[in-house]
Amino acid sequence: MLLAIDVGNTNIVLGVLDGDKIMHKGRMHTNVNSTTDEYAIKLKAFLELHGVHGEIDGAIIASVVPPLVRPLKKAVKLVTAQNALVVGPGVKTGLSIKIDDPSQLGADMVVGAVAAKEKYPCPIIMFDLGTATTGSVIDKNGDFIGAVITAGVKTSLNALASGTALLPLIEISAPKRVIGTNSIDSMRSGAVVGTAAMIDGFIDRFEEELGEKATVIITGGLGTQVIKNCRHDIVLSQNLLLDGLKIIYDKNN
Repeated sequence: MLLAIDVGNTNIVLGVLDGDKIMHKGRMHTNVNSTTDEYAIKLKAFLELHGVHGEIDGAIIASVVPPLVRPLKKAVKLVTAQNALVVGPGVKTGLSIKIDDPSQLGADMVVGAVAAKEKYPCPIIMFDLGTATTGSVIDKNGDFIGAVITAGVKTSLNALASGTALLPLIEISAPKRVIGTNSIDSMRSGAVVGTAAMIDGFIDRFEEELGEKATVIITGGLGTQVIKNCRHDIVLSQNLLLDGLKIIYDKNN
């Protein structure tokens, strides 16, 4: 079985895959102050919770938080005895990256693009809704040609609540109506419907620059709430990054 770890700015997603099938999936908070031992304890608890005992024969890590790569790699070694492959320079991905400086492309965007290219027809527009909302574009030849990056839904709401005296932190859910009749529904509309409208607008502009229609994909924890408010045909792919980690692991083994 393969242990796949996707390290984001807010959460770390853990996946245990048997072949191409995701057997178990979980999340834990990203904490740059946690030690190797602390991550090893959490990782061991996750595996034992799902009845995984000694079956891990490979591991891979993608991280957008560089200080966590070393402690997580050590934690994986302690718990599974496996040397985790880390997505980065020198790792085979099969992805042609045609941006000004390919080294600037985050591991999460690389992994997502690899999976999208493998699973869906090109050209592709892929949105990942996390701490940041990213939109990646893969052209008809399968080349990664660029992206947009903006604040994520939760990031925007947290900034709004902390920067205003009367607006609270709220649970993110789709409002019943776009026109809110109270503060909370108005904030939900702004966050969820606003993000959907932004995505619709980006799709139109991306396709205009591409000169053709594209397969559009949304991934990330808030995808379910946002996609129902979009006006384009969009594929929801919640496990895209775990699938991408499996593909990259196989290319290197």
